[in-house]
Amino acid sequence: MDTAVVVILSALTSIAILLLTSLGLAVVFGLMRIVNMAHGEFLMIGAFATTTLVRSGAMPLWMAVLSAAAFCALIGVVVEVAFIRPLHGRRLIDTLLATFGLSLVMYQIAVDIFGTASPGIDAPPGWLQLGRYSVSYYSLALPFIAVVVTLLLYLLFKSTRYGLLARAAAQDAEMASALGVEVRRVNLYTFVLGCALAGLGGALLSPVVAVSPGVGQSYIGQAFMTVVTGGPAFLLGTLSASALLGGVANVISQFSTNMWGLTGLLLVAAVLVRVLPRGLSGNWSRQL
Repeated sequence: MDTAVVVILSALTSIAILLLTSLGLAVVFGLMRIVNMAHGEFLMIGAFATTTLVRSGAMPLWMAVLSAAAFCALIGVVVEVAFIRPLHGRRLIDTLLATFGLSLVMYQIAVDIFGTASPGIDAPPGWLQLGRYSVSYYSLALPFIAVVVTLLLYLLFKSTRYGLLARAAAQDAEMASALGVEVRRVNLYTFVLGCALAGLGGALLSPVVAVSPGVGQSYIGQAFMTVVTGGPAFLLGTLSASALLGGVANVISQFSTNMWGLTGLLLVAAVLVRVLPRGLSGNWSRQL
């Protein structure tokens, strides 16, 4: 019984991590149709910012996590104005190449500043004892945080003026502009939100992974598969895909290795895209 409970709790943690590392990418791609290849580097910046603030004693962990998200949002403003905005209306490949080049620059800057490895930080103390197993309270908190972040995003896009304008600009930018919507400003807010979410995901990962310049590259592939598998409902679709792919990967990893878990995730994603070309939410009536 204890083993089953631990497997379930571990699966929930894996699902939460996959969701938190995918939400920023889902928002940017779902609303702007931009493939942000620098998403992994924003995860990395969030992780490094949190690690630096906590190790220096400047802030406790939870304040450092929020500060890291805000820092990534500021970088997102610069990136959107300098790299993304000039490419609006261009081919998808143009933004993909631009953000890929940016990711290489950001990675090299991180290597120059921090080196190829970082000492890292510890998760908040506290363990839940389940028979002969121990589960950290921090791991148990991650699914709760993921649910809260997803709910807040849903309310943001469903119940605020910005959410209405962002969805309108995503559906028909020219019509929205003709009706008085400042599409460029809305797109700026959307991209900055995506960067902040990526920074938040990386910040929350920092106590449980080895923080290095390549940490974001470890998750960007999974994030892309999750977003593509989720389909057009960029929020609830990503949530559903995270639950499915993260659960499959974790269960396989529990009885084998992490490599086989990632292989299982890839195979399930490939089958789903083959069977459901528009993703899990392709036939849903919901836009979110």
